[in-house]
Amino acid sequence: MPDRPSPLTALSARLGALRHLPALARLVYAASPRLLVASLALRLARASLPVVMLYLAKLILDAIVAEHARPHPGGLGPEAWLADPALRHLAGLVAAEFGLAILTDLLGRASTLVDGLVADLYGNAATLKLMRHAADLDLEQFEDSAQQDRLERARRQVTGRSNLLFQLFGQGQDLITLVAFGLGLVAFAPWLILLLVVALVPAFLNETYFNREGYRLAWTRTPERREIDYLRFLGASVESAKEVKLFGLNGYIAERYRGLASKIVADNRALALRRAGWGGAFAALGTLAYYLAYATIVWRTAAGQFSIGDLAFLAGSFQRLRGLIEGLLMGFSQVASQAQYLDDLFSFFAVVPAIRSPADPVALPRPIRSGIVFEDVGFRYPGTETWAVRSLSFHLAAGEVLALVGENGAGKTTIVKLLTRLYDPTEGRVLLDGLPLSAYDLEALRARIGVIFQDFVRFSFTARENVAVGRIAARDDAERVARAAERSLADGVIGRLPLGYDQPLGKRFAEGVDLSGGEWQKIAIARAYMREAEILILDEPTAALDARAEFEVFQRFRELSHGRTAVLISHRFSTVRMADRILVLAGGRVIESGSHAELQALGGRYAELFELQAAGYR
Repeated sequence: MPDRPSPLTALSARLGALRHLPALARLVYAASPRLLVASLALRLARASLPVVMLYLAKLILDAIVAEHARPHPGGLGPEAWLADPALRHLAGLVAAEFGLAILTDLLGRASTLVDGLVADLYGNAATLKLMRHAADLDLEQFEDSAQQDRLERARRQVTGRSNLLFQLFGQGQDLITLVAFGLGLVAFAPWLILLLVVALVPAFLNETYFNREGYRLAWTRTPERREIDYLRFLGASVESAKEVKLFGLNGYIAERYRGLASKIVADNRALALRRAGWGGAFAALGTLAYYLAYATIVWRTAAGQFSIGDLAFLAGSFQRLRGLIEGLLMGFSQVASQAQYLDDLFSFFAVVPAIRSPADPVALPRPIRSGIVFEDVGFRYPGTETWAVRSLSFHLAAGEVLALVGENGAGKTTIVKLLTRLYDPTEGRVLLDGLPLSAYDLEALRARIGVIFQDFVRFSFTARENVAVGRIAARDDAERVARAAERSLADGVIGRLPLGYDQPLGKRFAEGVDLSGGEWQKIAIARAYMREAEILILDEPTAALDARAEFEVFQRFRELSHGRTAVLISHRFSTVRMADRILVLAGGRVIESGSHAELQALGGRYAELFELQAAGYR
């Protein structure tokens, strides 16, 4: 985004952002059709009340002046107010004004109530839409920093922007009121309205300029704001508390936060000071125009051209007219400015994933027959020139347990991401029973695969829910949850918890109990069994387990994966030797393939790495 766009470009961008208003209206309407219509109706009802009340005030003043001119020999006691038609008329005017005042207050409160309810419902609906859309995006789009900035801006705009629609409704209400006041003034002094408009235009342009500058500042500071949020999390979260304390990082984090926050505060302060200075100057110009018009009305009243009631009505109308015109001009500027923030939200909704289901997907085979084939596959992560895997070819047969071995960066996790279509190959193909993965429905494909990564999520849910996320639709199936926990040896962990399967895990919420790294990993592995998928993938999920516990977990995995296709990644060779076949990876290619005994006999890289690891236990 340019730091300083030309005025024409900036105006075009601001007006262009208004295109999102219909989409916003549809979102708000979808959240609560009845309440939105009620909000609009209440504003229409309130639009004419200020003019009617001011006109009643004029009639009351004229009636009071008339009564002063009339003799009242018997005084103005209760009897006179009941018997005298003129006094009854005056009392009726006062009663009508009182009734309108009560009605105005009630309508205003009702409007505020309805707007607040709609805003809450819209905020929930828009947040759900954001979450669902984010869930559909590619992993690549989450890992890209520019897309993270876009997501952060969208997240900040997802709530509160319903007020923009209500602001438009308010402007419509003010416009109706302005027309009514304007018609009253045109009959007396139309040039006064022109004077007021001319005086307020500079203030409108000033407000437009500073609204644009405020948006530009917020847009360019998105990366810093994301970093500030991250530092705030590091400095005050249970997840980072141990290392922050042990490494003495609190001072460094606080100082880094202060530096970033100070820059943003300084920029905001400089903009606010400039805005206040110019805004005050232009406001004074509008005030001068008002008092010139007011002096003209007073002079004409003193000359006998207007009555006292006319003076009150005209002066009040002109004052309200000034506020309405100023409000409409400033409101339009603010609407155009806030519409630019809507662009942050709707441009995120416009992002479409590249990895999607085909229009006419092929039904997944049940069961899988020939297995999975990597056919001359190459892949580079976005924004990099290095190939994570290249010219990679191998066959994972149905029902086979395959282990992947290699040093860090060899391409093991990349293979898992390609197999699960978190990414598509840059070149080559990944086939399932002879067809590319892209030929199948994406959701159905992933439903057939159970994956546990090394960096699994520790959900602040109950133990039952932490297991059930493997197949969340079956979370109420207590027998299935218990069976999955038993298979992963997590049942022993859960059995020791005070509330068992209903025990909240983690320290984020009240009554939460944290687990050790190994205990968490058993819970995570249970998710793969909960899925009851045909393809099981364990990507370094036992790093926090001791050697005996890892052996037990994988021994159980080997037994329970009978008849299933499985991929196993581990740095411990005592574990991978259980696999039917082992692929040794280096530089994104398969350099050796075979069983543990075959690879040992080959005397190549696998045998070398196995011997190095075995030596560490002697």
